[in-house]
Amino acid sequence: MKRNLTYLLTGLVLSSAATAAAKPIVVGGKLDPEAQLLSQMIILTLRNAGLEVTDKASLGDTGVNRKAILAGEIDTYAEYTGNAVYLFPAAKITPKQAKNPGTVYGLARQLDSKQGITWLKPANANNTWAVAVPQAFAAQNKLSSYTDLAAYLKKGGKFKVAGSPEFFNRDDAFKLFETTYGFTLSPDQKLVLAGATPPQTQQAAASGTNGVNAAMAYATDGSIAALKLVVLKDTKNAQPVYQPAPIIRTETLKANPQIEGLLNKVFATLNAQTLQTLNGKIALEGQSAQSVASAYLKGKNLIK
Repeated sequence: MKRNLTYLLTGLVLSSAATAAAKPIVVGGKLDPEAQLLSQMIILTLRNAGLEVTDKASLGDTGVNRKAILAGEIDTYAEYTGNAVYLFPAAKITPKQAKNPGTVYGLARQLDSKQGITWLKPANANNTWAVAVPQAFAAQNKLSSYTDLAAYLKKGGKFKVAGSPEFFNRDDAFKLFETTYGFTLSPDQKLVLAGATPPQTQQAAASGTNGVNAAMAYATDGSIAALKLVVLKDTKNAQPVYQPAPIIRTETLKANPQIEGLLNKVFATLNAQTLQTLNGKIALEGQSAQSVASAYLKGKNLIK
């Protein structure tokens, strides 16, 4: 009886693994150019390896993707290590820990393992939240850092920043600049744009739309220089390290263990300069994320 039970349990495990391996792998993703790029890199890499993939790359913001992967509605997407601070507030990750790339990655990996999610290896890039302002505005008002911005605001300087709800609402995004540098913007100094991406907010700042003279940005945005903007310096290192990495449901990875090596190899080729260049092709040249990802992966002989 014991032997029969063992055979039965083994059969059930093998059957479950076979079923998981047979299911299409659902790839989620955020809405900004870099997130779209990384999602397409994941999709194309997995398809090139002969895996069936469902494309849900334009799923939504961090919260939407997070809920989806925990619910098993998606299997993988590109997340940022620094988001561990936001995703696991109870863990009380210290600012010092969050600023060390290896430490914050290790913490994210450890904490999410309990949620049935595995973090693969991150790219060598730091895509932190940031605020960008027009170069002329920065020069005129001697703004190069958030310390300068705080002094400018205390003198009653005109300032209005465009960003997404996530940018303004999260404690580790714009609020962190306010608390670290000692300033607070009023509601009328914030232009909240639902679903906004950095190129959209930066275009608003560059053109002065609705009185906007500052914008939500990411450190690896390809549109900053082209729009003649400058990113304010975080001299107090308020922001955590945000390295992009593929995350995947552990169950899916166990059923398809080859995915780890495939995606680690892709992300190992990425750095800040590479991402800025590729992001610019999407945000400024109007190329699709899929075409940019495909050309890059083929150029690196990562896909056929």
